[in-house]
Amino acid sequence: MTPWYILYVWAAAAVAMFVGWLIQRRTRNAGIVDAIWSACMGAAALFYAGVGSGGLIPRLAVAMLGGIWGFRLCMHILSRVLNEPEDGRYRYLREFWRDDQRKFFGFFQAQALLTALFSLPFYAVAENPRESVSIWCVCGLTIWLVSVTGESIADAQLSRFRTNPKNHGKTCREGLWRYSRHPNYFFEWLHWFAYVFLSVGTPFPAWLLSLLGPTLMLASLCWISGIPFTEAQALRSRGEDYREYQRTTSMLIPWFPKKGRGEG
Repeated sequence: MTPWYILYVWAAAAVAMFVGWLIQRRTRNAGIVDAIWSACMGAAALFYAGVGSGGLIPRLAVAMLGGIWGFRLCMHILSRVLNEPEDGRYRYLREFWRDDQRKFFGFFQAQALLTALFSLPFYAVAENPRESVSIWCVCGLTIWLVSVTGESIADAQLSRFRTNPKNHGKTCREGLWRYSRHPNYFFEWLHWFAYVFLSVGTPFPAWLLSLLGPTLMLASLCWISGIPFTEAQALRSRGEDYREYQRTTSMLIPWFPKKGRGEG
């Protein structure tokens, strides 16, 4: 498989993001960008599996695991976009940018570039020449099952909490959210390690591309667009309640919460 296929992924994602930008202009809901990104990632996994030069088992694995992960996440986000107002993070950007559509266009196209970069672990797996199920493949599948199941549970717990009118203005501390402020992000990050294991056997330097998944995701979540934006919006909307949540609860990796003020 030629590395030029990466440019095909970028070009296709750019077209999809252009359509998403047009939809955003009409609906004034930029949350569609996340649904499109997830769908593009799922499609990229299928694309690399189809054109890859590796063994059948690794290519089937990346098609199924990457495809299911991407399209599940797309449908989850899309249901929120269609049934809820624009996410507070994007409302803030809209106000901060004064609804400048040139900036939103650049933002959507930046997500297309990220699609190409994040898809490189799929490329690494699709180049794996192994023709049999190895212990590394089993490890990758196990990580994928744990991470996607955990993320689905965290998403369901938060969705159930948010749909209860009594919880308006409150912070979810139920289930996995008691042990991490962002359990969905934690399992999203964990998910990318599956492709590191699935690509064991891919010749160097292509195998190194599998490390981009967990590396880029951790950087994005902790320092760029994930946790900083999400928590800034939470502080604006929930104030002191969220500050207490920050004080007592692990940011990303699930851990036992600290005692709150006035406890024990």
